[in-house]
Amino acid sequence: MSRRNFLTTMLATAGSLIGCATLKQETSAQKVLLAATTQLGGAMPERVLGKTGVRLPILGLGGAGQTPLSADRESPAIALIERALQLGIRYFDTAASYGPSEDHLGKVLPAHRKDIFLASKTSARDRDGAWRDLERSLNRLKTDYLDLWQLHHLSFDADLETILGQNGATKAIEEAKQQKLIRFSGVTGHHEPAVIAAALQRYPFDTTLVSINAADAHHPRPFAPTVLPVAQAKNVGVIAMKVPAYGRLFKPGGLDGMHQAMGYVLSLAGVHTCIIAAESVAQLEHNVAVAKAFKPLSKPEIAAISQKVAAVWEENTFFRAWT
Repeated sequence: MSRRNFLTTMLATAGSLIGCATLKQETSAQKVLLAATTQLGGAMPERVLGKTGVRLPILGLGGAGQTPLSADRESPAIALIERALQLGIRYFDTAASYGPSEDHLGKVLPAHRKDIFLASKTSARDRDGAWRDLERSLNRLKTDYLDLWQLHHLSFDADLETILGQNGATKAIEEAKQQKLIRFSGVTGHHEPAVIAAALQRYPFDTTLVSINAADAHHPRPFAPTVLPVAQAKNVGVIAMKVPAYGRLFKPGGLDGMHQAMGYVLSLAGVHTCIIAAESVAQLEHNVAVAKAFKPLSKPEIAAISQKVAAVWEENTFFRAWT
């Protein structure tokens, strides 16, 4: 029995416990998604995520950070996910290492599965470890496939050599694609842009998730000018993260608000979408409203926003030290 058949059997068994309630949820899910475009002024702008060919809104929901999704807070987590769906969020990002994030998403998203883009990650560098993470992610998320499976926080040249080796994590990617357990593969990073650029040169990843914000240009090794040209040349889908630097960009001496943080990132050539976590439903609603009002900025406007944080770039790129 293939891993896909094994996992499908497990999910079918679990699904039998839900019974007729699932059909009601599916009907309800369609109504929720249909009503989403009337919320907060219509739908968000959409872009094609590189060579995946998938059209996604310019904002997705991140599953990490100090939020209900990554904490042991089931009720607020479910409320956040349900509101995201109502507001038109279709891209949900999580990881095997994000605490109960996958479990929370697995309680809501199965009824909406055909209408969303679901992404998770593995921190494993070897084939067997990656497979264990994938199987656990599928079980927690109560799905038999992921739209996007990513190799998490690639940080060093040695990591790259390992994942590309004979028993590296890219072997699990290839096998999982063959078994239709994943549609697309990606690589993520917030430490060293040259490693991500090299990964895109050496392996046909479909997407990359990298840290880009208005302070990035002032870092000695910025992500945008290093990774975006390579991604564009290979038509790799680019997802931006750390857009507001966990809110630090809005401290005195920083940006005026999310409209500048998101506007800057989404106006960079080659960025297709971004993921931002939300600490509350109100914060999520604000982020979606900003995304719906987004208009591409001119080069002078982009430069002006970046200049506003020139003196505080270090505290807004603190995550670059994480490995």
